[in-house]
Amino acid sequence: MVTTYKRKNFPNFSYEKKVWKKGFRIVAGCDEVGRGCLAGPVVCGCVAFDKRTLKKVFHNYIPKIDDSKKLSPKQRDVANKWIRKNCLTWGVGIGTVAEINKGGIVSATSSGFRRAVANASLRLKARVNFILVDAFYIPYVRGLNRPLFNAKKANAKKGKAKISGKQLAIINGDEKSFSIAAASIIAKVYRDKMMILLAAEKKYKSYGWDKNKGYGTKIHIDALKKLGPTKLHRKKFITKYLS
Repeated sequence: MVTTYKRKNFPNFSYEKKVWKKGFRIVAGCDEVGRGCLAGPVVCGCVAFDKRTLKKVFHNYIPKIDDSKKLSPKQRDVANKWIRKNCLTWGVGIGTVAEINKGGIVSATSSGFRRAVANASLRLKARVNFILVDAFYIPYVRGLNRPLFNAKKANAKKGKAKISGKQLAIINGDEKSFSIAAASIIAKVYRDKMMILLAAEKKYKSYGWDKNKGYGTKIHIDALKKLGPTKLHRKKFITKYLS
């Protein structure tokens, strides 16, 4: 049996409420996973909740929704199912290894975010109006322009940020915003399953991706030194291990 909990001292809807009050109806949280891996894509999540979700969240026991790194695999799986069932819409976008190798992790992550937002809009058949993003803004998102002010200064006080443009970057957003935390969970579950499936292929088995998910563990690095890189390794990330 999975333990559920009441909402207290966890990500909440303080930022979402502020944006809703400005008249934005579809407010989505965005986050990425796999940014520091040696292999595999970066995966971005996008999740929007309806205002009516607040009553369900704050007056009922629900699966634990928090920064995905703070949850166990079992907690993430349960939360992932709850999020998909109870959110207004969700989307996943991938920044491929080819994009990482060609243009760098920042460019590839931005591409993944744009795809995640587009995927969420397509699923809902209505365009996301505003996005809350963990830590930084996303360039060139159709219809979602970035504000012209310093994010750190604007977000110095939790829930008190000034709304400008159609994006809000929140420092440690996956620990503050319910929507961003939810996005981090669906992205993490999606990417982990992807890496487990890849690890089952004969050419990738020795790297231990089913356990390390592409991060630089000893097993992964030892295999990299012995067998060399695969097409799914990030060239700039593994240079120091091959010299």
